[in-house]
Amino acid sequence: MKVLLLNGSPHSDGSIYTALNEMIKVFEKEGIETELIHCGNLDIRGCMACHACGKLGKCVYDDIVNEVAAKLEKADGLVVGSPVYYASANATVVALLDRLFFSAHFDMRMKVGAAVASARRGGLTATFDELNKYFTISGMPVASGQYWNGIHGNNAEEAVQDREGMQMMRTLAANMAFLIKSIALGKEKYGLPEREAPQMMNFIH
Repeated sequence: MKVLLLNGSPHSDGSIYTALNEMIKVFEKEGIETELIHCGNLDIRGCMACHACGKLGKCVYDDIVNEVAAKLEKADGLVVGSPVYYASANATVVALLDRLFFSAHFDMRMKVGAAVASARRGGLTATFDELNKYFTISGMPVASGQYWNGIHGNNAEEAVQDREGMQMMRTLAANMAFLIKSIALGKEKYGLPEREAPQMMNFIH
């Protein structure tokens, strides 16, 4: 079993890294393999709505997005961490997620998702909500912890001082590990739920 973690902060060793690393310790204890990808400092363009991915099966721009997609296809869970910028996630990680979830054509159902946000003070819940929407549109169960998954601090040193936030990361990782293991047993016994053909509607007709 494997969990993929995305560090959406420009700082490779900041508060988001600190939060994700606390989760990694729990995953390792639970016997779950992890891979941490630092993507918040990369030059990632947004989706162009060209729909080439429908023919190619991947994004036409062959960069970190397609690399993450290949890793996610083999993973059992995904954790996305982002700092809060103006009550929202880092634009770089949003661009990555927009293209990833639009262009990836493998079945993401029952891969467990979790969102983590960091901030000096406010905006955590807005960012937390923003990130979770990527999971729910793809049929991914969302792991919960003991509160809305966030940690406070301007840097790693301050983040460590947020004892409740650090505990939150450990609880989240333990719950996510339990979900991943439980879903694996369920898939083995029952398989995935039957999937209906999509019915695409808009508000005109």
